[in-house]
Amino acid sequence: MMTTLNIVGAGHVGRALGRLFVTRGVFTVQDVKTRGHDSARDAVAFIGAGTPADADGTLRPADVWMLAVADDAIAGAAAALAQSAPMTGAVVFHCSGAKASTALDALRQAGALVASVHPVRSFADPAAVAAAFDGTFCGVEGDAAALAVLLPAFEAIGARPVRIDPAAKTVYHAAAVFASNYLVTVMDAALRAYEAAGIPADVARELARPLATETLSNVLRLGPETALSGPIARGDAATVARQHAAVAAWDGPTGALYDALATATWSLARRKPRSM
Repeated sequence: MMTTLNIVGAGHVGRALGRLFVTRGVFTVQDVKTRGHDSARDAVAFIGAGTPADADGTLRPADVWMLAVADDAIAGAAAALAQSAPMTGAVVFHCSGAKASTALDALRQAGALVASVHPVRSFADPAAVAAAFDGTFCGVEGDAAALAVLLPAFEAIGARPVRIDPAAKTVYHAAAVFASNYLVTVMDAALRAYEAAGIPADVARELARPLATETLSNVLRLGPETALSGPIARGDAATVARQHAAVAAWDGPTGALYDALATATWSLARRKPRSM
């Protein structure tokens, strides 16, 4: 018989992974629990298997449990699960990039084998992620016996596991925030600045597109030191000062962001290779 999987928390991450486990024949999805019966039913329909359970529902024992809940809810969900279901020998993992597997200590004390598996993807569109998951890196750490089950399972859905140090989990997750969330924030500042200069929003996005895409490509191909260009890379402090003053006069918080980024970029520029 196939290994059974219960899913606790079926938002975008839980739904995408659940669908992948079903379509690739990795686990038999058994019970799917969310905060409400309607959302659990919708998750089951998306996943293509399982029985919906609401917040007060009792879940059947399972071989593997996935906790795809919000970061701050993991410890509470683990404690509740340890009190409500037999966990001896079960494998339990969460999907958070911000929390280590130690967030599941209540379940470890109840006899479970625990781990964390964090897919390094944006899950804004779970259907798109499920359709193109192959090659996705996943940061993994936890009990060796749990990973012995989970690593082959994730590899079967196309994941590329990368072992991480659980003591550095917060910094690891901050790296993803810099690469994804804060990139959006910086692009928002750029687009708003274009619009403040009188450029329509749709044209602003087209102006930013080649700069942003080519720069990101260069960073990933050449490294940030070589990819850096612009006034700071040239040592043009007067231009940077004028820009900071102009941006601060237009919008104070964006001016503060510009100043913080300029400070970090001067440091990066000092590492830039000098041409002979």
